[in-house]
Amino acid sequence: MQNTLHSLNVLSAMITPAVLISACGTLVFSTSTRLARIVDRVRDLSQTIEHLSKDEVIDFPDDRRAEVDRQIAIHVRRGRLIQRSLTSFYISLSMFVAASVAIGFVSVFNRAAWAPNTLGIVGTVFLFYGCVMLIAETRLALRSVNSEMEFTLMLRAKYQQRRDAALAKMEKEI
Repeated sequence: MQNTLHSLNVLSAMITPAVLISACGTLVFSTSTRLARIVDRVRDLSQTIEHLSKDEVIDFPDDRRAEVDRQIAIHVRRGRLIQRSLTSFYISLSMFVAASVAIGFVSVFNRAAWAPNTLGIVGTVFLFYGCVMLIAETRLALRSVNSEMEFTLMLRAKYQQRRDAALAKMEKEI
């Protein structure tokens, strides 16, 4: 009975790191998806740069180049934050796996009873840091979207101003 109780306690103790391992896996997956979206957006911006560099007549090229430069700078920062976040999640994942192994080790050898708790705490700290990096990246992503919307509205206003000037010119000629 005592052996069964001990085995159940060990198994129960191993469940906590397993839940945290699952949480880390979910965060790694979603963060990797965010990174892929950043890469896609930078590729789009790269094509925009190529388009702006051609000898075609483009409306408001200086404004467009400035906006592309702003967007690329933001995406570089976002990419760094995502990279830090992913690194933290992978370290956290490793710590939780190590904590789970350490629980089994302690139960068999009755040595280093401090190891599972220490590994779990370190894993939790890295998990927290990764989440903080994701919060910063999300705020930056929102800033990027807002900047892009403001740019679009500014372009719309410039086009409207151009149309109004053309209409006024036509009315003067009539």
